[in-house]
Amino acid sequence: MNLEQTFINDLVVLTPAVFEDERGYFFESYSKSKMLDLGIQIDFVQDNQSFSKRGTLRGLHYQNPPFAQTKLVRVLQGEIMDVAVDLRKDSPTYGKYFGLVLSAENKKQLLVPQGFAHGFSVLSETAVVSYKCDQYYNKPSEGGIRFDDAGLNIDWGMDLATAIVSEKDLILPDFKNCNSQF
Repeated sequence: MNLEQTFINDLVVLTPAVFEDERGYFFESYSKSKMLDLGIQIDFVQDNQSFSKRGTLRGLHYQNPPFAQTKLVRVLQGEIMDVAVDLRKDSPTYGKYFGLVLSAENKKQLLVPQGFAHGFSVLSETAVVSYKCDQYYNKPSEGGIRFDDAGLNIDWGMDLATAIVSEKDLILPDFKNCNSQF
């Protein structure tokens, strides 16, 4: 497993060692011992999976403490633009975002720590996204930021005028008015 630190502290990209031959490929998508070797000690408690079609935009979502979640995000089928926004008020990158294409082909994973909002847009015809969480979903602690916040100016890799967005995500506040408690 290769770890690449992004420009935002604690937000990392993980790329597994992939073994390919004429039959196909094999890789470990998660190994607690290998994560520990990389200095990452997280006790994941839940796996989530979503299916979405091209143009779908999900996010930006987070859960406030004490139910804040670390997520390990990967794509099983298709391609997405995965985005994390730093909500940690004491961070030098507070209010900055990092975006990365995750795909079934590149097999990269984004480790999104607690203190970040997360979302993704679907770039392929369809996408299946899987992510591990270190906390269970807790509705009263959930929060979000509007995907098209002008101050964040996120490049979702798609035309936002045609984005398929849930009613819940359309009414999220902008970054300045979100209820983040980080």
